[in-house]
Amino acid sequence: MSQHFKETPHNAITDSGIARVIPCKELDAGDPLKWLSLGLQDLLRTPLLSVFYGVIFAAIPWFISYLVAMTGWHLIILPSIVCFMLIGPFLAAGLYDISWEHEKGHKPTLSHSLGAIRRNAVNEWGFGILLMVLMIFWLRVASLIHALYPQHQIESLESLMPFLMLGTGVGAVFCVGMFFITAFTQPILLERKVDLATAVMTSINAVWVNKVPMFIWAGIIFSVVAIGFVTGFIGFIVLMPLLGYASWHGYIDAIETKRERDFV
Repeated sequence: MSQHFKETPHNAITDSGIARVIPCKELDAGDPLKWLSLGLQDLLRTPLLSVFYGVIFAAIPWFISYLVAMTGWHLIILPSIVCFMLIGPFLAAGLYDISWEHEKGHKPTLSHSLGAIRRNAVNEWGFGILLMVLMIFWLRVASLIHALYPQHQIESLESLMPFLMLGTGVGAVFCVGMFFITAFTQPILLERKVDLATAVMTSINAVWVNKVPMFIWAGIIFSVVAIGFVTGFIGFIVLMPLLGYASWHGYIDAIETKRERDFV
């Protein structure tokens, strides 16, 4: 584990007074690759559990695409994504629990990983609802942007450029904001009995303090998810558990504890 850390500098986040902010360590640019390596080790040590969660992650976008193709009703995407935003944290908690069990020297089990969400259930549900609200907000903004540029007005690439630039810019800002909020919130809630505001503010602070390594990590996540889509979601069977395990190791590396972890 990375041991090279300093006192977290004061900034607008830690001084905001909105919630307690757990101090973070200073990461190296190469740490995200280390997290992937450790995540791969967890995947290879627990292939069946990994495939179980991976199949669920792959089935959800496949099922959404199937419903859209079968009904031709694209509005079905919204309720489907809302449902996914509510159950996504539960799936992620199961993957984090598997890595956590490996760290403790225990043998991970399906029942133990499925029960992980109960350790901080109220705040985990709150996190799922927060993700749902943010996703609905983004879908509404995207609909508004699309309404500003009716299809009949788009007759050439030149006329399409303002639409593409606006959509890409707003989408990029939204994705960056989501990354700050979600990078470490879920594993914090899993391991520690803290409130949602503390977990979110800690995640935001950790990403802000470690901008370079964390945006390298964001690039890795984007690339892995893109590969999953290119492979028709089949790649998610392996890639999503890999990202889940690696994210847990990133959390262990990034967020400080008052005393060394003594796993038994």
